[in-house]
Amino acid sequence: MRKLPKKRFLEVAGRILRNKMAKEAIYPFYCSFKLTRRCNFTCSFCNCWHVKNRWTDMPTEDVKAVLDNLARSSVIVCSFEGGDPLVRDDIEELLKYQYQKPWYLLFTTSERDMQARYPMPEYGKYIDFLHISIDEGHKNLDMYDELEEYTKWGSIVTVQIVVTKNDIGALETKIRRCQDAGVKAVVMCAVHLKNTKDHLPDLWSMSKVGLELKRKYPGVIISPDSYFNRITWDHGCDTSSIIVDADGFLWYPCRVLEEKTINLIDSDLMTYLESPDGHERRLRMAACDIQCAWYQYYATQAFVNPREILSAWMPYYRDLLNGGKQPMAVAPAFAPRSIGDLAHAQILQESAMKGLDFSGPPAMELPMIQSPPHP
Repeated sequence: MRKLPKKRFLEVAGRILRNKMAKEAIYPFYCSFKLTRRCNFTCSFCNCWHVKNRWTDMPTEDVKAVLDNLARSSVIVCSFEGGDPLVRDDIEELLKYQYQKPWYLLFTTSERDMQARYPMPEYGKYIDFLHISIDEGHKNLDMYDELEEYTKWGSIVTVQIVVTKNDIGALETKIRRCQDAGVKAVVMCAVHLKNTKDHLPDLWSMSKVGLELKRKYPGVIISPDSYFNRITWDHGCDTSSIIVDADGFLWYPCRVLEEKTINLIDSDLMTYLESPDGHERRLRMAACDIQCAWYQYYATQAFVNPREILSAWMPYYRDLLNGGKQPMAVAPAFAPRSIGDLAHAQILQESAMKGLDFSGPPAMELPMIQSPPHP
């Protein structure tokens, strides 16, 4: 996982504060960039592939122009999605180009036989978080057998599980398999999109099961608790994240309302977000009564909300201790209960990786101070 300069985190913190003061999510921190509509799957809960046979991808230079635009914005996590981004002929060039940008890259794919068809170890050098969609909708459940192979490519691996109304009962088996393989899982509802079958699960059942599995398999499910809580609210989404379509146009305020605005090839994102039209569209989203349960619109705010940020990022703490490397062999799966526990885990991890340093003077025994018992 790449290292970002401290200046970048301070910039993002400033935007979080401005959102807080304005009482609206003016500035997004996560961007889903649809690099293509082409895909080798035909999931019934997705409408992206409906045009795949007559779709022409954006030229490479236009994609780079969008990436430059996003890099000037508040976005700190950029997600390459589709369709499936692996089907683009220029994907390696785009991966290398984005690697110089001030963000972490999340890359989502569902392609079969990746290790045979693509140079994934090379791609992995430029991917921070590799998300692999494996579920009934993709009809690729056999890919759970290859999870250990995926961890060899250098990225932090997460299985993306889209849950339909018929699949809630099968969720635990998938989570257990992820735990056994040492990978993470992001659990999300199958959103009902235009011209697709309605697979949206019962949201109360999804909330209950999701929270129960998070407690039962700590450190595996990265979907924040607030996502499973908010999907039962009358309104739980905001514009902390955005979606850029495969033609460069910005869906705003969200994908569900099916409204495109500016094209990021030639229009500045930050200028638009601060415009009266951007503000009016955020008000419209705030008044929306559609319980779509779209993951990124319901979950992203947890990763930037001061009240939720610790619990939201906790599933990643082992990887942060290990410099973003996976799989982990030493750090426990459960979250530390205190800063002391976290420091102790880091000492164990570093000593396991580097060994103990006996080059200095002999160790001197120090008195032990017992910390107060946990409540």
